[in-house]
Amino acid sequence: MTRASLNKQPHEVASMFDDVAERYDLTNDVLSLGQDRVWRKEVAKAVDARPAQKILDLAAGTATSSLPFARTGAYVVPCDFSLGMLRVGKKNHPWLPLTAGDATKLPFKDDTFDAVTISFGLRNVQDTDTALRELYRVTKPGGRVVICEFSHPTWAPFRTVYTEYLMRALPPVARAVSSNPEAYVYLAESIREWPDQPALAERLIKAGWSKVAWRNLSGGIVALHRGFKQS
Repeated sequence: MTRASLNKQPHEVASMFDDVAERYDLTNDVLSLGQDRVWRKEVAKAVDARPAQKILDLAAGTATSSLPFARTGAYVVPCDFSLGMLRVGKKNHPWLPLTAGDATKLPFKDDTFDAVTISFGLRNVQDTDTALRELYRVTKPGGRVVICEFSHPTWAPFRTVYTEYLMRALPPVARAVSSNPEAYVYLAESIREWPDQPALAERLIKAGWSKVAWRNLSGGIVALHRGFKQS
């Protein structure tokens, strides 16, 4: 069993995701009580992909998150640093240009994409600020970023219940459906340690993004952040 530490060494995180790749989508569906489907629909709306646009879907995993963009007629590049995830994605979606890449050193030229997005992956990157700058670098002037990430529930009593669920209920459920339940202990801890909505917005601004705003989903369990690269 492989479980990454909160130091987020890239080889540890990649190995952990390799271990859970085969049942990753099913496990997410169970652990989120089906809410992950709702969240991904909201991501697709926020990205607003158009025909012929180039979209980077970072931390795409098995590329399930990339499908809504492809259906619009956009050219979507699913990118991830877990080769295990990419192998499962390529088996399920062989027509997609799955690409291996590290968020802190993306294998793309400057000003390549009309939109860049990352869902439930930014908190697993070793250096968040470098990743945000890299996303900015590969985005065309006038382009946009959409980040979907677990966040902090806005209602204090619910926040307490949610934290208890993460640390007590999530690991037993993961043991029942995941190929590597220890990985989900790390994921629960990483969610708890992640900065809140205003703090992430501030980091986006420092990375160069403008017009930064966020919207809470499911009472703040998840937050959608969006920003633009100045023309």
